[in-house]
Amino acid sequence: MWFWGVSAVIFDKGSRTINDACLIYCLPGGGVELNPIPISLYLYILCYTISLQQRGTSAANMSQKEVNGSSHRGKVLTLETMNQNVRQVEYAVRGPMVLRAVQIEEELKKGVKKPFTEVIKANVGDAHAMGQKPITFIRQVLALCAYPALLEDDKFPEDAKLRARRILDGCGGQSIGAYSASQGIECIRKDVASYIEKRDGGIPSNHENIYLSTGASDAIVTMLKLLICGEGRTRTGVMISIPQYPLYSAALTELQGVQINYYLDEDKCWGLDVGELRRSLTAAREHCNPRALCIINPGNPTGQVQSRQCIEDVIRFAKEEGLLLMADEVYQDNVYAEGCVFHSFKKVLFEMGPEFSSVVELVSFHSTSKCYMGECGFRGGYMEVVNLDPEVKAQLTKLVSVRLCSPVSGQALMDVVVNPPQPGEPSYATFTKERAAVLADLAEKAKLTEESFNNVPGFHCNPVQGAMYTFPRITIPQKAIDQAKAAGQAPDQMYCMKLLETTGICLVPGSGFGQREGTFHFRMTILPPKEKLKYVLEKIAEFNAQFLQDYS
Repeated sequence: MWFWGVSAVIFDKGSRTINDACLIYCLPGGGVELNPIPISLYLYILCYTISLQQRGTSAANMSQKEVNGSSHRGKVLTLETMNQNVRQVEYAVRGPMVLRAVQIEEELKKGVKKPFTEVIKANVGDAHAMGQKPITFIRQVLALCAYPALLEDDKFPEDAKLRARRILDGCGGQSIGAYSASQGIECIRKDVASYIEKRDGGIPSNHENIYLSTGASDAIVTMLKLLICGEGRTRTGVMISIPQYPLYSAALTELQGVQINYYLDEDKCWGLDVGELRRSLTAAREHCNPRALCIINPGNPTGQVQSRQCIEDVIRFAKEEGLLLMADEVYQDNVYAEGCVFHSFKKVLFEMGPEFSSVVELVSFHSTSKCYMGECGFRGGYMEVVNLDPEVKAQLTKLVSVRLCSPVSGQALMDVVVNPPQPGEPSYATFTKERAAVLADLAEKAKLTEESFNNVPGFHCNPVQGAMYTFPRITIPQKAIDQAKAAGQAPDQMYCMKLLETTGICLVPGSGFGQREGTFHFRMTILPPKEKLKYVLEKIAEFNAQFLQDYS
């Protein structure tokens, strides 16, 4: 015989209590045998049996879902479960305006009728995309580095070959396809240090303080990672100018740093006032721990060039308040206005004497993407650290090593920028002619843009002293402001979106950079070729006149 099951016999129907239980056995001849058991044992067997049945049902259901290719859970990564800091990041330069511009381009390709034939992306400082030609010597050296067999070609000048060989000798396997040291190729860092010394009138620069980077942006974010720590009122605060380049606000949001705004003075050509710095710092100390001050000089998006006196005042302020200085100097060759001169923060710091130069912590940034080069896609850049604690510097080196190295092609490009042809070399005349032509053209377009916008009713445009952008203040009627707010838009965003839909011209609203309450702006690059820039300026003026009429 074998075990078949359990049974309970209920005798008391009123109380529903179990008065007896038994085991059921099947007999060989087909009969059954009942053996009484204690009720406690019966209950144990019953619970165990139910448990087995539930497990079997769950396993069967799971197996069926696996067969169907679906999980018993939802998505691991959703908007609610993703990193909320990333979700809150905003980067206006490539935000909704650009996304819509790309859509319009696709519509034009499909034959959709528009009141224009092309989209003009005047939203970003991408020189080559706007038609600027590469500097011959830069591309010659890069071509030689990328394809060393060309070193045997007589069409390439000897000074280009000399630089290419030196760069390749610094590469593993003499190939720019090899990883470099995390801090960057040593001979290139030495060239960067020599360039800084020459630029700053002989003030020493140590190549061990140079870090080659993936553009300046990567280096800026890396320094912010080192800086930001603490919780609540001890959380790191970083002072940034308003208007600002959105990289700073985006990085601070992602890293959970505290953004401390200080406002540039639009009525004084976007000047920087130490009184405003102090107001901002005092207010911030109520809720965070301010530890760094960021300066963009020449300015983006505002195009101002800081005077030497202003830089001295900022350095004194940083020393008094115990702040690390971050000097974003990627537009250092882009100075156009008469009487304006670029002064590096490092040069001014050391000329102020040991009282400052031995104490103030400074990190300066430069890039291959701007100036006369405009080589954005190669992602070359560097930062120089001054007075950084040696133990912190070791941590910085460790941090950059996590990503192995910056693009070696970008490092090579940076080497050509800091080590250009010298007098007497075969490429010197062509190089200086091309460089001067690019900068002269930008200066002419800066003046043209300022004058044109100041002739548009409701516009006010400060002189574009440097960099690659204009940031005019625009007048938006109250009717348009109300309509934008009802639609959940910033008024200048609505203005720029309507401009895009009407003319195909893509700009960035001032609200994406920050601005004083009640003012409205947009940022526009001055990079388009002169004739196209004139067309852009005319179309903006026409649109603005119609916009004011529609909402008056």
